[in-house]
Amino acid sequence: MNLQAFRDSIAKSQPPAGLTPALLALWWDAKGDWDKAHEHAQARDDTTGMRVHAYLHRKEGDYSNAEYWYRRCGAAPSILTLDEEWEELARDLLEQG
Repeated sequence: MNLQAFRDSIAKSQPPAGLTPALLALWWDAKGDWDKAHEHAQARDDTTGMRVHAYLHRKEGDYSNAEYWYRRCGAAPSILTLDEEWEELARDLLEQG
């Protein structure tokens, strides 16, 4: 799936089959369901989940929590806009397969 197909899927009521927990988190975030997004970001305690987790807390406005998750996954806090960070994350995750 490419980024445009992923974006197009957001108009549907349910996410496409086969998405990773991190992509599910971004999908639900784009749908405006922060709680479901957060639930999926926490589903796996791996670098990818932590990175999306950091983004979600940044979006929430909980910067100290976001910084904690950025540190845990070894990433510097993003200076991108939230939309740019979402796109960067989605593109990277989709390229990983």
